[in-house]
Amino acid sequence: MRLRFNKRSDKKMVARLKKRVKLRKRVAGDLERPRLSVFRSANQIYAQIVDDIKGHTLVSACSLKVDSKDKSKREIAHQVGVEVAKKALEKKISKVVFDRSGYLYHGRVKALADGAREGGLSF
Repeated sequence: MRLRFNKRSDKKMVARLKKRVKLRKRVAGDLERPRLSVFRSANQIYAQIVDDIKGHTLVSACSLKVDSKDKSKREIAHQVGVEVAKKALEKKISKVVFDRSGYLYHGRVKALADGAREGGLSF
């Protein structure tokens, strides 16, 4: 995977994408242990379980579909983790590989991971 940037590219984004490429060299999901991928925007958080061999998304969940009235972003991320774990267990997926996509394992990313573990996934 090759990355190209211009002079005006955001330095934080470039650093995260470089970390992401480095992580993806080590983390790969197969049918036995698919990859739990996280994407975090400024306001939302998304999680999906991907089979990298076929290139298919098996399960997905996002903060847009979770009840977020009077809750912090971290609590919402925890709910998304529980939701994706519930959907994965319905499809008989219990073991996954966690892909944080270059984000620090802190805050909302950690809350999502804790929610997924609480929901029944192991990684």
